Amino acid sequence: MRIIVALGGNALLHRGERPDAAVQQANIDRAAAALAQLAVEHELVITHGNGPQIGLLAMESEADPALSAPYPLDLLGAQTEGMIGSLLARALHDALPGHRIAALVTHTLVRPDDPAFARPTKFVGQVYSRATAEKLARARGWRIAGDTTGWRRVVPSPAPERILETDTVHDLLNSGTLVVCAGGGGVPVTADPDTGALTGVEAVVDKD
Repeated sequence: MRIIVALGGNALLHRGERPDAAVQQANIDRAAAALAQLAVEHELVITHGNGPQIGLLAMESEADPALSAPYPLDLLGAQTEGMIGSLLARALHDALPGHRIAALVTHTLVRPDDPAFARPTKFVGQVYSRATAEKLARARGWRIAGDTTGWRRVVPSPAPERILETDTVHDLLNSGTLVVCAGGGGVPVTADPDTGALTGVEAVVDKD
């Protein structure tokens, strides 16, 4: 049976935890131990969220005086997809000796006229008090919204049209490979209608 498992970004970095690499590694090691039991008998595809992680990178990018402008969300999404994919691949490699594992950076096609670009709803980053969130919003031009336990930054989350590397994922699965893909919903891109050229967009696609 083919099973798709989606790990939430907050499952990899729990609310209130320090966003240290060692903390995320420990959480991923526990998740990998459970996933390995499924992979023994089933074909497994794993995806993951990246809300806390991309929010952290965005803050670091905005605060870096060496940059003339912060890194765009599509590139930060690619960074988190690679980072979390690597952590998962290593943990699964150790939990499933001899099993083929591949973590693939994938790109998700979205529509440039998606109404989500005008109505940000995707939570990223850490939870703040309302006063702190409003202060950061004024200072950094953020949009914010109430979460379950506080206030967080929200960014556009356009609907995915398709994952561009779908054929590659199928080839890997057909060769018996456990695939980690579409992390953070994939890197959001639009395609030129005439040339097909890809352009990253300032958004985060929901992994689900």
